[in-house]
Amino acid sequence: MPKIYLIDVTNRDGVQTSRICLSKLQKTILNLYLNQLGVFQSEFGFPTTHHETNYLNANLELAEMNVLSPIRLGGWIRAIEEDVQETFKSCPKIRHLNLSMSTSEQMIRHKFKGKLDHASVIKEMADAVKTARQSGAESIGVNAEDASRTEIDYLISFAQAAKEAGADRFRYCDTLGYDSPFTIYERIKKLAEAIHLPIELHCHNDLGMVVANSVEGARAANDVGVDAYINTCVNGMGERAGNEDLVAVILAIRYGSGLQGQYILDERIDLKKAWRLCKYASYAFGIPIPINQPGIGSNAFAHESGIHADGALKDRRNYELYDFEELGRGEPDVIETGRQITVGEYSGIKGFRNVYEKLEIEFKDESEAARILELARYANVHNQKPLVEEELKFIAQYPEIAQKIMTMTPLCRKGYYHR
Repeated sequence: MPKIYLIDVTNRDGVQTSRICLSKLQKTILNLYLNQLGVFQSEFGFPTTHHETNYLNANLELAEMNVLSPIRLGGWIRAIEEDVQETFKSCPKIRHLNLSMSTSEQMIRHKFKGKLDHASVIKEMADAVKTARQSGAESIGVNAEDASRTEIDYLISFAQAAKEAGADRFRYCDTLGYDSPFTIYERIKKLAEAIHLPIELHCHNDLGMVVANSVEGARAANDVGVDAYINTCVNGMGERAGNEDLVAVILAIRYGSGLQGQYILDERIDLKKAWRLCKYASYAFGIPIPINQPGIGSNAFAHESGIHADGALKDRRNYELYDFEELGRGEPDVIETGRQITVGEYSGIKGFRNVYEKLEIEFKDESEAARILELARYANVHNQKPLVEEELKFIAQYPEIAQKIMTMTPLCRKGYYHR
């Protein structure tokens, strides 16, 4: 029976959100949390972007160490041979890729501006897929950017060519959030019937229908008999109005009318990890979680009006579809109100040891402590905000990896920095 899997794109589309960013250490911690939650794949970055190289290779090393396992780490590149070649040059151990190409009439005419036509769009993509497979890619997804505004027959031809070239999945991108739940169901049904390939749903929230569109698209794929892979972002981050929220998608599939018990979500999903993941992402991005965020917002389980409060106290199912414990909520947050010793870019060894002792982490000698302190100092500069427990523990446990993640060398072309 077909299933619904999750490919989280926070570390790719999420960081494309205007006016915000994540450090490479923060992206790594998010990958660790996504792995704990049971996400199938993290689209963890851009292999052709040079400041990502050390971070990407360090995370691939964590995968080899089974620290990031069983989650897959997938890179996003353009569907052109040049990007494929650059990817395997900079990240030779990468094995999972998504190759993206614009397909709508709007973008072929007004973005490519005559550089590509409908036929050459397909040829460029197919050549890139073949090169990726020959270079060592074990799984390949092909993305149709602006698929929702692409004429359906051409979209099917593009997807069929991707399959014939060796693609394992086809990503339907509702890039502008143009679809409705009704249109996406019909379009995905036609597409899946024609190509018989697993379908990815990559939707945006420009018209406020992102979760409904994602779930309906996945339902259409499953109804035809193929697996669906919903692209998500933690806390609904993403370009413009954002992508489909990770937790909201899980809740919709598990508890939505007509979905609950009828469509199978990847059994590895452990929703109990959601609360800590979402809180960490909120801190890392510097963006508060909306109080009405499904499952995670501070008002998600809050009741004030008399009838509602009375009903919830009598039986939580009167006004709650699911339990807060299922999301890992309910444990008290301990806030220090007295003396605090923190680790920062100017910390000394005594205060540093005090912080790590509270985390029950011991060092074998002064040399090891001094080394971890130096990395923690750099991490504070790297993050530009105080380190949290997860980050401090990661640095102590994987110091060599942490050093690689935080090392960036600008690409200096001759004359590039000189007038």
